[in-house]
Amino acid sequence: MLFPLLRALGRRPVTQPALAPNPDDLVQLAQSLQERARARLGRSLAIRQVDAGSCNGCELEIHALNNAVYALERFGIRFVASPRHADVLLVTGPVTVNMREALLRTYEATPSPKWVVAVGACALDGGVFAGSYAVVGGVGQVIPVDLVIPGCPPTPRRLLEGLLALLETAK
Repeated sequence: MLFPLLRALGRRPVTQPALAPNPDDLVQLAQSLQERARARLGRSLAIRQVDAGSCNGCELEIHALNNAVYALERFGIRFVASPRHADVLLVTGPVTVNMREALLRTYEATPSPKWVVAVGACALDGGVFAGSYAVVGGVGQVIPVDLVIPGCPPTPRRLLEGLLALLETAK
């Protein structure tokens, strides 16, 4: 037991280096999102994130939108604690049996106009959890979905692009 531990401590981590985002590109994308939100809603975009039973991979990428690289708040786009203040429900994970009712209530508590975005492969159709006795299925089997952002997990950039596409195409 001691030798494998010492050997592991002597090795470098097996990770990939982070991609260096193009700050100008990200700023332009986020500004476009802010402008479109103001044009559609007359104010900034409010997002309520709902974890319906995920592995938290998608949540890590969603939380990255608030880090120093993306800093979504500087563009007036913010995450809210209550669905009563939200424009967009960002739902991750397959909907578990135990979260089905909570997701329905969250959807009903969100004022109109409201949009639902299913984030990740699991939110689309259950992903690797599909067929489990504990999973109802994808988000679309419980509430109406306006946009799916694929990926396992989708990158923060893809999330921004998806939100921009939602605001450009949603009714």
